[in-house]
Amino acid sequence: MRNVNKVFLIGNVTRDPEAKKMANGETICTFGLATNREWVTTDGRQDRSTEFHEIVCFGGLAHVCELRVRRGELLNIEGYVKTRSWDDSDGLKRFRTEVVVEELIVLTKRPKEENYNRQDSSGQTQESQEMNPMNVESAQAESSIF
Repeated sequence: MRNVNKVFLIGNVTRDPEAKKMANGETICTFGLATNREWVTTDGRQDRSTEFHEIVCFGGLAHVCELRVRRGELLNIEGYVKTRSWDDSDGLKRFRTEVVVEELIVLTKRPKEENYNRQDSSGQTQESQEMNPMNVESAQAESSIF
């Protein structure tokens, strides 16, 4: 039987993305995402639960997220679940479960006149034209995702 590891999330960004360069030179970008689930209990009462997810992007998609995604925005994310483990400074084994993004759509509408200028991980200020989601060809070519 075939196994499936696929995640679809629509939620709000809980913190601005943080981009870093890995030892191999690849860019990695991480941020938080909150999703809500609502249901009616057996006694007819409306209930709600919020889940918080750790999101990870690599390569060209990481660069696009660093420049385009901001706290509070509504995103549609498609990816897979990955759990990492490491030994901390006290020798304890730690685990972290993350969603690795394969596709991302920003659902929040922004006015055209909003300033998109933002510094990337190298400290360079990116111009509005580079921030425009319609101008992500180089990132798409590198990651084929956005």
